[in-house]
Amino acid sequence: MHLEFRHLRTIRAIHQAGGLARAADILNMTQSALSHQVKGLEDQAGIELFVRRSKPMRLSAAGLRMLKLAERILPEIDALEEEFRALKSGKTGRLHIAIECHACFDWLFPVLEQFRHAWPEVDVDIRAGLAFDAIPALLREEVDLVISSDPVRLDGVVYNPLFDYHPTFVASKDHPLAAKDWVGAEDFRDEVLITYPVARDKLDIFTELLTPARIEPRGQRPVELTAVILMLVGSNRGVAVLPDWVLRDVRSHADYITRPLGPKTITRRLYAATREEDAAKPFMAHFLRLGRTEPVKLQRP
Repeated sequence: MHLEFRHLRTIRAIHQAGGLARAADILNMTQSALSHQVKGLEDQAGIELFVRRSKPMRLSAAGLRMLKLAERILPEIDALEEEFRALKSGKTGRLHIAIECHACFDWLFPVLEQFRHAWPEVDVDIRAGLAFDAIPALLREEVDLVISSDPVRLDGVVYNPLFDYHPTFVASKDHPLAAKDWVGAEDFRDEVLITYPVARDKLDIFTELLTPARIEPRGQRPVELTAVILMLVGSNRGVAVLPDWVLRDVRSHADYITRPLGPKTITRRLYAATREEDAAKPFMAHFLRLGRTEPVKLQRP
């Protein structure tokens, strides 16, 4: 027996309408075509599905069994079709994010707060455990977007520019380097450098300044949280280099000083990596737009 969804819809419509004429209107077809479809279905089943001598038209025992199947399956099919329509229109989807940047949480959470109000049907998650395997996870479709400042050319991956930032030196107000207008690589030789616990090739202070100059700090102390880094710096337990958006409030705080890395100010760019086919989705485009505009507010004095 070859059973199609249209057959289930026919059984349900005739039961609801109580006759072929009204059911044909519901199904947007002629009564003749509907009658032909019912006869073909009964021929396949080898049994009558309706008691035709009754008014309104009633389902037989076999027809009621098929109606039960229709009432179980068709709502799921209707829901799936609606979900596919929403996906096609960009109203729903998935946005799972991996971050190669500890400090990005400072601007990402405000962006996501705005995003969720605009796109409540999009499933948003931050996959923190994939931070060290972010781009391969993107290619495996385990995540949908990666925040990174280190673009790597790969087929199928698009690096969407977000915004530029300046890695900035921060120290206690009592620190000797407070007297300088800018801080260079040599100034770190005698310092304990407090950093996030990530590889050096993910830290701007090493990739942009210390490693090219072949200079090592006196010590390096890994710390997970930005707030703890700043607490240690304020207590003169070391110095740090953080993105400028993190230091908006610190600039005016009496316990700290901030200085550019020099002699030429270092500028870096943050990207949102996506799969090529996802970048133009309406909800993804909106997230990228928020990611380009909202963090800039944190960089302003």
